[in-house]
Amino acid sequence: MRIGVIAIQGNVEEHVNALENALRQANIKAQVIQIRHIGIIDSCDALVLPGGESTTLGRLLKREGIADEIKSAALAGIPIMGTCAGLVLLAKHGDEQVERTGQPLLELMDIQVNRNAFGRQRESFETLIDFKGFDRPFNAIFIRAPGITGCTNQVEILSKYNDLIVAARQNNILALAFHPELTDDFRIHYFFLKMIG
Repeated sequence: MRIGVIAIQGNVEEHVNALENALRQANIKAQVIQIRHIGIIDSCDALVLPGGESTTLGRLLKREGIADEIKSAALAGIPIMGTCAGLVLLAKHGDEQVERTGQPLLELMDIQVNRNAFGRQRESFETLIDFKGFDRPFNAIFIRAPGITGCTNQVEILSKYNDLIVAARQNNILALAFHPELTDDFRIHYFFLKMIG
């Protein structure tokens, strides 16, 4: 098994480390690789779109040709997890900020996002959230976080905080408004590994 982390910008090393720890603890053999160029995604069984600056990330993905490869992988059923900026990029519909900046979206999930739903960097916070299927709350770290403001009934809501959806799944795509890679709790990464099979 090969899991690719899009490594153009953002929390790349943190996701690589979290995935490697989750794989080790689950006793699963897999290779975690960083993707900076086209031509690698085809060889992956799953993809992670990390947090970062969503406008920059979206433009770089498009410019490098990686955006089209991610779309093809999603349509082929490859599991994809997007965190924070990754969530924004997965959305079919953005807010007025997304429109104003001309931010490219991958348009893979039937969700509407508010890019800065929880405020600016200085308003970052940690809180316990309930997550569907988990027997105890998850300590979620929100850093200049987006939120899902609406979705179709094709989307499974996994977690809400302050009336905003902060975790959702649609078929092979998992979107998170927070940063599971910044904790020592690997349950969400296990959840993602189960999506891979």
